[in-house]
Amino acid sequence: MITLIGKDLAKEGQEFVFLGPASECENCRFKSSCVGNLEKNRKYVVIDVKDNEQKCPIHSGGVVIPVEIDRAKIDLLTDSKSIFEGSTFTYNAPDCDEKCDDHDLCFPDGLVENDKCIVLENNGKHHGECKKGRKLNKLTLGFVI
Repeated sequence: MITLIGKDLAKEGQEFVFLGPASECENCRFKSSCVGNLEKNRKYVVIDVKDNEQKCPIHSGGVVIPVEIDRAKIDLLTDSKSIFEGSTFTYNAPDCDEKCDDHDLCFPDGLVENDKCIVLENNGKHHGECKKGRKLNKLTLGFVI
């Protein structure tokens, strides 16, 4: 998928979470090719940078560049024992209201309730301590679309 991104961010491997369009995007002639294909609260990764530049008043330097993007891989901590490399599952956020060092891995940016995911890697047991006493495994996820 192609989108436009600020020139200073247009690097292969750059990851970003789309938080929604700025109000200035509403009447922009590039809106459909820039933010039109992006889903709010999704994490993307730049996989190729194109050569064209366009002016944009909201990005640093006032310039955007077309880039090819894909959904980014996401790391997740889970206590599920039935998940293994290659398996698919539906993400359901854990029942936890603790604020701890690992909170962002249990509730990662870019992952939304009921997402269909595939386990790309099982990185084994997490050695941090869960305040709820859960035994956690760290997974790297892709998406089933």
